Amino acid sequence: MKNIFIIWVFLATVCNINAQQEKGIIGSSNWLNNWTEFKPGKADYGEATQILAGNISENTKLVKKDVYIIQGNVYVTNNAVLSIEPGTVIIGDGESKGTLVITKGAQIIAEGLETDPIVFTSNKSLKKAGDWGGIVILGDAPINKFGNYSSVNFDLDPSLTTYGGSNAASSSGVLKYVRIEYAGKKVRGSSESFNALLLGGIGNKTILENIMVSYAAGDSFEVLGGEPVMTKMVSYKSNGIDFKFTLGAQAKIDNSLAVRSSYLTSSAGSRCLDVSSYTKKEEVDFTKKQTLVTATNLTLANDSDNIDQDIKAGLVKEGVYVAENCSLVLTKSVISGFSPAVVFDNKIEINDKNLKKIRIEDMYLNFCNGNIFTEGSTENEDLESYYGNSAFFILYSKTSNLETFNDFANPRRPDFRLALSKFTAATK
Repeated sequence: MKNIFIIWVFLATVCNINAQQEKGIIGSSNWLNNWTEFKPGKADYGEATQILAGNISENTKLVKKDVYIIQGNVYVTNNAVLSIEPGTVIIGDGESKGTLVITKGAQIIAEGLETDPIVFTSNKSLKKAGDWGGIVILGDAPINKFGNYSSVNFDLDPSLTTYGGSNAASSSGVLKYVRIEYAGKKVRGSSESFNALLLGGIGNKTILENIMVSYAAGDSFEVLGGEPVMTKMVSYKSNGIDFKFTLGAQAKIDNSLAVRSSYLTSSAGSRCLDVSSYTKKEEVDFTKKQTLVTATNLTLANDSDNIDQDIKAGLVKEGVYVAENCSLVLTKSVISGFSPAVVFDNKIEINDKNLKKIRIEDMYLNFCNGNIFTEGSTENEDLESYYGNSAFFILYSKTSNLETFNDFANPRRPDFRLALSKFTAATK
């Protein structure tokens, strides 16, 4: 009997460790290896040999042997397909605010390889956030605005930037093993910036895997409606929001990473995950689906040599923001180094009905100045009582990034998976 008890304890311990190791980004090996670049400013991509300009109205293929430069706003129209070979480099022109727009009905097939990714980057010798525009992909999946259609502003042609429709299962193509660097140029006559990758009305047949955005001046990933399925997304040291979902998006994001810096921020707000259903309530059709984001195995981390000091200095804000009239399922994820971990819009009434729409469970909250709060409030007893229930299985710790993750500070090949062998997670 004693031996049976020992075996049971051993198996329970192993299962508990394995369960904890499932939090944050996961993988038997470090899936960031080979295709990512955490020092993109030092990479030499060569000079442009081909120009992309105006409208691309027929099927076109970009090949690895050439380096392309996007001059001005380039639109893929007329249901054309833009195909890009693995290893191809596309440079955004800073002077003309180079931006690539895949219009509704057209497709982009940018399928890189782990050992040969496709790179969109700046043409400046000294690269910085906002050197060029970004990538806009538009589809005909539903959004929650009246009429089910909208258009992207951002100093683009409104007749070519409509999105939305009724085809949730549509495909706008493939983005796989793609890097987008130094995008987000400021919009002319506005305080806003372009986003590195904007997805408007994207259907769930669009393939979005292994995409890295680094040093964006605007948001890294903005999702306007649609039903995107996103996996292995990386947002690295962007000024804006890392992952933003709105306009009734029915989105799934899995096994993805956001690394922020205390010293990079945007006047429009900067956080890792931002979930809302609208920007203007009067434009929303409440008979349609409002935003629902299912986020699993996210790692949201603030890169700081002294997180405690940066928090006290007011350099760090919340990691996750949830607005009214939307839903979020956030599970098996890590939030490390924010103040606080999660903030609810102050228009959200704290009651069972609303809290059931915001499921935050099986989490690891590390070195956060507070856990879950309502915007503008210093009291969170009701939220602490609700999410503090053991059924939500939220773990708490206060350790440095070096202790928390496998190899956080590696300049070339960091590993942001949890290093649970270095500490014992404890419930609060």
